[in-house]
Amino acid sequence: MVGCLFRQSGVSPTPRGQRRARGLVAVQCARGGACYSPPSMAGLSSSSSGGGGGGGGSSLGLCSHVVVRGLPESLSQHALRIEKGPEVDFARAEREHQLYVAVLKNKLGLQVLELPADESLPDCVFVEDVAVVCEETALITRPGAPSRRKEVDAMKKALESLNLNIVEMTDENATLDGGDVLFTGREFFVGLSKRTNQRGAEILADTFKDYAVSTVPVYDSLHLKSFCSMAGPNLIAIGSTEAAQKALKTMQQMSDHRYDKLTVPDDAAANCIYLNIPGKGHVLLHRAPEEYPESAKVFEKLKDHMLIPIANTEVEKVDGLLTCCSVLINKTSEL
Repeated sequence: MVGCLFRQSGVSPTPRGQRRARGLVAVQCARGGACYSPPSMAGLSSSSSGGGGGGGGSSLGLCSHVVVRGLPESLSQHALRIEKGPEVDFARAEREHQLYVAVLKNKLGLQVLELPADESLPDCVFVEDVAVVCEETALITRPGAPSRRKEVDAMKKALESLNLNIVEMTDENATLDGGDVLFTGREFFVGLSKRTNQRGAEILADTFKDYAVSTVPVYDSLHLKSFCSMAGPNLIAIGSTEAAQKALKTMQQMSDHRYDKLTVPDDAAANCIYLNIPGKGHVLLHRAPEEYPESAKVFEKLKDHMLIPIANTEVEKVDGLLTCCSVLINKTSEL
């Protein structure tokens, strides 16, 4: 269902352009205040995201270029995973990934930079973790898993080819996975997880000074975006588990803004890709009905979105979700 996020009682709005980096506050979200009636799905458009710092969210989803990477065969046996599970069917994983890339390139008309697979880096297809791009600036991260640190090299070269402003995270005390970074269009939430620490969040805040940055503890999942993502301007898709809802409550407390929410039964299905494509409007890549039928029914209520179901069965076995396999970039200046 669509509901509303409450602003924490007693928090003053942060002036536009003034950066803040916040930690967890141990108070409950104020429930005694007024709450507005949920807007209709038809009313969820970019016009609902005006105001706020750093652009007000109106640019959320704008995209001209995408960086993706091929799947190494070593992913099947050697990719990191939270716990043992079914073996990856590599042939099927390749087909699913090729369809994913084809949707971005052919159906949506984006410029796709395809990096080659590296067999020595089993997790390299998960490009989201090694870079955070916002406007014309790219932060090259320092992944929390040491085995993934060399993945940044190819990504750095790709982003340099797009003439982005490159910032490298070189502090050996810092770790940051892009899967822990949720950008809402007006602020950042950074998950503090086994892969991302406080120092990593501080460097992100220093890199993107025009935006508020708040930290959210992540306990029972790999990343913050293992159970949430942006499903549209002002709209957070969130899973139904206790861990997901607890994280959402923290985000409610930390933000000066009130977001709409789209709650889906399955945490993995809450990870979706929202794009705002000229000539196509609101586009949402979401998990296929054959994978998560009940969650797919919730997405079908987004009548103003072009809905594109994407199967992701195989890489999910090694904790990969839809946002993991791409870095979205909106080039506003000429290359």
